[in-house]
Amino acid sequence: MGSHSSEMSDSRTAHPASGSLARDQSILKLALGALAIVFGDIGMGPLYAFREAFTGHHPLALEALHIYGVLSLIFWAMMLVVGGKYLTIIMRGDNRGEGGSLALLALMGGKNAGKRWGGGLVMLGVLATALFFGDAMVGPAVSMLGAVEGLSIVDPSLRGWVIPLAVFLLIFLFLIQRSGKIRIGAFFGPVMLLYFLVISVLGVLSILQSPQILWALSPHHAVQFFMAEPLRAFLALAAVILAVAGAEALYAFMGRFGRRPIGISWLCFVLPALMLSYLGQGALALRGGEAVMTNPFFLLAPAWFQLPLLIIATLAAIIACQAVIWGAFSVTQQAIQLGFMPRLRIDHAAGSSVGPVYVPVVNWALMIVVVLLVLTFGTVSNLTAAYGVAVGGAMLLDTCLLAVLLLSFWKWNKLLALLLVGIFFAIDLLFVAATLTKFMEGGWVPLAISGVAFILLTSWAKGRALLIAQMRETAMPVQVFVKSAVGEATRVPGTAVFMTTSPEGVPHALLHNLKHNKILHERIVLLTVSILDRPYVGEQERVKYEDLGAGFYRIILRYGFREDTNVPQALEKVTTCGPPFRMIETSFFLARQTLLSSENPQMAPWREKLFAWMLRNAETAMQFFRLPTNRVIELGSQVEI
Repeated sequence: MGSHSSEMSDSRTAHPASGSLARDQSILKLALGALAIVFGDIGMGPLYAFREAFTGHHPLALEALHIYGVLSLIFWAMMLVVGGKYLTIIMRGDNRGEGGSLALLALMGGKNAGKRWGGGLVMLGVLATALFFGDAMVGPAVSMLGAVEGLSIVDPSLRGWVIPLAVFLLIFLFLIQRSGKIRIGAFFGPVMLLYFLVISVLGVLSILQSPQILWALSPHHAVQFFMAEPLRAFLALAAVILAVAGAEALYAFMGRFGRRPIGISWLCFVLPALMLSYLGQGALALRGGEAVMTNPFFLLAPAWFQLPLLIIATLAAIIACQAVIWGAFSVTQQAIQLGFMPRLRIDHAAGSSVGPVYVPVVNWALMIVVVLLVLTFGTVSNLTAAYGVAVGGAMLLDTCLLAVLLLSFWKWNKLLALLLVGIFFAIDLLFVAATLTKFMEGGWVPLAISGVAFILLTSWAKGRALLIAQMRETAMPVQVFVKSAVGEATRVPGTAVFMTTSPEGVPHALLHNLKHNKILHERIVLLTVSILDRPYVGEQERVKYEDLGAGFYRIILRYGFREDTNVPQALEKVTTCGPPFRMIETSFFLARQTLLSSENPQMAPWREKLFAWMLRNAETAMQFFRLPTNRVIELGSQVEI
């Protein structure tokens, strides 16, 4: 989702003009990186998905019908959801190479009948962001607990250390985010490769003892399960969905790795490894009965290898959690740039605009909620009720986006498009309905988190739209101001940059400055930062300027929604508006709005107060746009909405 490593980005773009060997090596390197970041989440499924069907809130009897049926459902869910919906179709809908729900919504918004955002697309964007945070807070807790619970298999007397160890590892992981020194490098990929190889070998060893389990790959076992026991098969879907949790990461991280490397990783490494592990657990269940269902993942290993397996699984869980954290930072950055969230502090590794971003508020919020979830729920079985609902909601939203994509943008044959969308909607709705049967057991948690996020984000989107509209309505035309002010005000040396959200009219800060100080600088720049509906903007397209006469200029700096908005850096490259910009001779004037209650409010009073609170606590424009602190002047203004 976000920019995670300059090494990774360079490896994708630095292909030689000739030499297929170098290209193949680059693709394999990206495929190895994708193992860690793209497939970390879905790779944790064998720790709990199969077991949950037989020991969870709606446990199945350990019979051949159920074992074969669950395995068949898992396999075909992977084929249809991961291979069919995401890898084959959705990943074709990139925004100039970038994937993810917000990237796709930005692309759609840019083509929406000349309007940047339609009401429905804004709502989809808000829902995508809200559901993501619900998912991101539950996922790390499930992954870490699922791995660390193996401690009780290695030594039952250590059962009491499971939760303390999981909490310690999670807190440690969140604490080191601030350093910005975590890299995919030569560690994450090989560890995940080792993890997938180990679970493959353990699965094969178990399958060799009960090779008949391979028949579970046939879809007739899933059909037979539904026909024989439709209610139990339906309830089992709440466990089956855990096997495809993280499938949306294929699309979200497409811009970082590319479609082909992700496809290679899935088909050559991940899918075979996961299915061998699930089939191995099924074979073990056929042989061992109820005793092995305490934790079939770890019981696949001989006693002497259970401790090494615990270490490998825990390292894999840490990597999976790190991928989710990076994803949360990246989605936050995109949501801020696209106007779905208030400005928050965003740091870059080593102060660079290229590399993994770090969002302190999101980091600490995630840490608090994830740790509370571990302490409150205590076991993976309890947490999976919450996780399933979060995963189902995210998958359903992606199908909504797919419907818009096929019918409105790609203009597919309507019959074919409706058939495909209908199949995916049916699958997603069955999954969501099954997970909602666990609503009281924890399914309400991600919905509550998403609900709070939805209220905050919709209040921000509504308030921001009203605020911008009100400021545009009261803005004075530039030409009128230039003609009336030039002759009256004293001109002083230097450059004044007045930042404004609107590329039209006179900024309020300029009017207030003239009113109170009665001076104008020799060069006055009306500066607007515009975030476009694509991830990156070339330097040749960065600056758009207009000479307004009398030393007045309007500059629009254009950025993609994945880029860092460093205004001084961009201005120093501008050579078309008089002499070069020198920060020591440039003053930046910002307007800070204070909201007043209107006699005819267009928002509910409580939402207006909520928006005002978010506006007050948002990152200042000075910090967000990297303005020099000793060259900024803030002027207050009052606005009714």
